[in-house]
Amino acid sequence: MDGPEREAPVTAAASVDAASPPEPAVAILTQPERRGRIALEIAIASVVVTALVTAASMTMPDRYVATTVGFIFLGATWALVWRKDDGRVVASGLSLGGVVLPGERDPRRMLLAAGRAVAWAGAFAAVVFVPFFFGWRWWWHPKGAFAVSAPWYEIANEAIGQLVIIALPEEAFYRGYLQSRIDDALPGRARLFGAEIGWGILVASVIFALGHVATIHQPARLAVFFPSLLFGWMRARTRGVGAGVVFHASCNVFSELLGRGYGLY
Repeated sequence: MDGPEREAPVTAAASVDAASPPEPAVAILTQPERRGRIALEIAIASVVVTALVTAASMTMPDRYVATTVGFIFLGATWALVWRKDDGRVVASGLSLGGVVLPGERDPRRMLLAAGRAVAWAGAFAAVVFVPFFFGWRWWWHPKGAFAVSAPWYEIANEAIGQLVIIALPEEAFYRGYLQSRIDDALPGRARLFGAEIGWGILVASVIFALGHVATIHQPARLAVFFPSLLFGWMRARTRGVGAGVVFHASCNVFSELLGRGYGLY
C-alpha cells in the first residue's frame, strides 16, 4: 500500500515568484506608430516654441527681445535633445565638439571641430557673399558710397552677439532638433553634393521662415527660407550644427554691415 503523498518542498525563490505580480508587457511600437508619435512631438514643439518667441517679441522691451528669444530656443533644445542620452545628442548634430557631453573635455577635439566649422563657413561665404552683395544692392537701391564708421570693438561685439544670441540658438533648435527629428519621422533620403538629406531640410526651413514672419510681420521675412536651405545642407554634410552657426552669424553680420555702411539701417 502506498504511503501518504508528500508535497514537493517550496523554496523561497518559488514562493517569491508566486507572490510577485507579473511584470507589465512592454509595448512595441510599429514603425508607423513611432513616426506618428515623432510627428506629434514635432508639431507640438514647433507650435509652442513659435508661440513663445512671438509673445516675447511682442511684449519684451526691444533690447531684451533677442536674448529672450535665444534662451527660449536653447531651453527647448535642452528639453528635447541635450538632456537625453549622448547618442541622441550626437545624432542630432548637437555635441558641439564634445562641449555639451559629460566627461573629460578634449581641447584638441574642440579646436578641430571649431576650425572645421570656420573653414566650412569661410568657403560658403567666399561663394555666396559676392552674389548676395549685388542682389542686396539691386533690392535696396542704396545711394552714396559705402562707409562704416563704427570702431572695431563694436563690430566684434555685434559678431559675438550674432554668434551666441542669434545663430547658435536658432541653429540648435531648427537644424539640430527640428531637421533631425523630421528626418526621423519622414522616410526618404537623397544625396545632394555629398550630403544625405531628407524632408527635414525643407520642412524645417518652412517653419523657420514662418517663425520669422510671426515675430516681425513683414512678408519679406519669408526670404530666410533660402539661406535656411544652406544651413540645413551644411548640417547634413558636416553632421553637426557648428558650420551652420558660424555661417549664419556671418550672413547676419555681413547684411548688417551693408545696411549700416550705406546708411539704410
